[in-house]
Amino acid sequence: MKRNATAVWQGSIKEGNGNITTQSTTLNNTQYSFNSRFAEGVGTNPEELIAAAHAGCFTMKLSANLTEAGFTADKLETKCEINLDPSKGEIVESHLTLTASVPNLTQEKFDELVADAEKNCPISKLLNTTITVDATLA
Repeated sequence: MKRNATAVWQGSIKEGNGNITTQSTTLNNTQYSFNSRFAEGVGTNPEELIAAAHAGCFTMKLSANLTEAGFTADKLETKCEINLDPSKGEIVESHLTLTASVPNLTQEKFDELVADAEKNCPISKLLNTTITVDATLA
């Protein structure tokens, strides 16, 4: 299975801008720029896209773990915060905040399944950074 996206950039780093298009066209010539990355400009940025990918991947892996263990979530909601250190030019952390509603699941089993999803979702495996999770079983 392969997926792709295309980025086009024109101009200098601060004055230029670009667009990103994904294979599915969910993003279709979506604007990105220096300001959308390092300030509050209009458009997306690579870190926001990584956050979306990590939140989605982790949540799907947790759902798979729950299903395999015989549970079905009423709702899993994950927010991912990517921490980019501009002075190092690297992502230094991906922090996941999960709120889960899963009937009949013990806290101990929940913690076990969350830890596995944190470690084994494909995006977690791809990221070479600290990954942390705050998980709440509601």
